[in-house]
Amino acid sequence: MLSVLIWGPVLGAAAIAFWPAEIKPETLRKLAIALGLFLLGWTVAIALQFNPHLSQLQLTEFVPWLEALGLTYHLGIDGLSFPLILLHSLLTFVSIASSDRQIQRPRLYYALLLLLNSCVSGAFCSQDYLLFFLFYELELIPLYLLIAIWGGKRRGYAATKFLMYTAVSGIALLASFLGITWLSGASTFSYDPAIAQTLPLGTQLILLGGLLLAFGIKIPLVPFHTWLPDAHVEASAPISVLLAGVLLKLGTYGLLKFGLLLLPDAWSFLAPGLAVWAAVSAIYGALSAIAQTDMKKMVAFSSVAHMGYILLAGATATSLSFLAAIVQMVSHGLISAVLFLVVGVVYKKTGTRDLNILKGLLNPERGLPLIGSLMIMGVMASAGIPGMIGFVSEFLVFWSSFPTFPIPTLICMVGTGLTAVYYLLLVNRTFFGRLSEVVQNLPPVQWSDRIPAIALTLLIVFFGLFPSTLVQWSEATSTAMFPSNTILSGEDTGTRRHGDTEHSALFPYYPLPITYFTP
Repeated sequence: MLSVLIWGPVLGAAAIAFWPAEIKPETLRKLAIALGLFLLGWTVAIALQFNPHLSQLQLTEFVPWLEALGLTYHLGIDGLSFPLILLHSLLTFVSIASSDRQIQRPRLYYALLLLLNSCVSGAFCSQDYLLFFLFYELELIPLYLLIAIWGGKRRGYAATKFLMYTAVSGIALLASFLGITWLSGASTFSYDPAIAQTLPLGTQLILLGGLLLAFGIKIPLVPFHTWLPDAHVEASAPISVLLAGVLLKLGTYGLLKFGLLLLPDAWSFLAPGLAVWAAVSAIYGALSAIAQTDMKKMVAFSSVAHMGYILLAGATATSLSFLAAIVQMVSHGLISAVLFLVVGVVYKKTGTRDLNILKGLLNPERGLPLIGSLMIMGVMASAGIPGMIGFVSEFLVFWSSFPTFPIPTLICMVGTGLTAVYYLLLVNRTFFGRLSEVVQNLPPVQWSDRIPAIALTLLIVFFGLFPSTLVQWSEATSTAMFPSNTILSGEDTGTRRHGDTEHSALFPYYPLPITYFTP
């Protein structure tokens, strides 16, 4: 079933790109939407087969490929990868549906979107180092072309900068994977944490350094973040949805899977520094967002800040923090998608994203009242307002991380406060006040521009009110990864008293105080 997620989009892209007869643009759009809907439906079918109570890999596929090189076609999903696959399929469908009806070169455009979907799905499903690396690198090609061909005025510069940074990421990743396999004496490149953990600590630290460089660029974390604002500003809104919503998660997913779980001793040694790195990224991203006057660039720097929370949770390395990192990835994907969709509609209707020009767009008669309302909902979710998924994810991150890293956690909490500051500036300048004379007589907003953002906003509220529907997919995997730290499991809670301590799986010398009382 997993192979369909990889090769189905490839066949669909080939059919769209090379169909011999002439196809009208509107027909191409409908065909691409149908293929996106099929992939989303197939992912839902996989969800029905996926057992959330099992922690091991499920729906595995294994075929020897290049036996002389030790390369295998090994696929599988667990509670870490499957929520991201669901998110990816959903946002791919949203990106196709929200694309401009008059897009130039539609055959190539929709084919590249489907190829991008295939590569990212392959990376999330891969259980082989080289197979993951191949998909990780192949997704750069369609994304580069989507920015370079359909981007803004400086699209060439942004696409080239993105390619150069991610090329360095790929080199560091390949070197680390080769080192893990060769130095551990493994005969294949199959993912096996037990073999990698036999390496000496010094060797693990060197290999983990390569992984931190590779995935730090992809996430991105400060100071490797400078490619992201340029890429977002020049990319079209649907591509920004995929870039922020899914592609950045390849970095955090890789860091958790190949850093934390593969090299836990080295991770434990570097974890305090990683927590500080997360706090620096959170504050730097928030302060940079405050200084922006371009709506899209502000949202882009917000992503830099919020991705730091995932690193903080990963650095803590407990079952609860691991679960928090997964929920934060899904949360950021949904929220950033709504924000970029809304910013895209504003730019499409007004011709500008400048906060010094826009004003009064909530005007019910001549403005964009529904779009403004959706923006306010997205801003509230990003700022962690209760009742939305942003509150759930950030609360889990901070609650799980504070006992181990109190100061970095407090700094990240300040970053959350700054989120409210810069988004209040955005909303106040853009949507309140008297409608600016520069943007009078706005064209009507089509329902095709409204429905994707409305659907994602409803999901944000739904998961905020019923977080267990999201948490259930990953709880068993998180508990199995760190069995010595199961605060939320409810086991033996009757024997715990205030003042008792519990220890992180990776920090046996860092006591974690139990911060609740039991009768």
